Amino acid sequence: MTIFPPEPNLEALRQELARLRAERGWSYDELAGRSGLSRRTLIEIEQGRTIGSLATWHAIAHALEVPVEHLLRNLCEGHAPPG
Repeated sequence: MTIFPPEPNLEALRQELARLRAERGWSYDELAGRSGLSRRTLIEIEQGRTIGSLATWHAIAHALEVPVEHLLRNLCEGHAPPG
């Protein structure tokens, strides 16, 4: 029998990105310039049209000057993290 983990809370992840961007007063263009990602990619992530790759989230974390685990911890919002 296979036991699947709970679904990741992608909405919480997107909300944290939006919160951190707004907290800094950055537009999508500002975050794009700092992360090396396209404005379109950032908009699509925040609006839930794409999830982005691990490399994308790594670039976002560096641009926002937060550890990548700060962003990814929100994936477990709503259920107990493993361990």
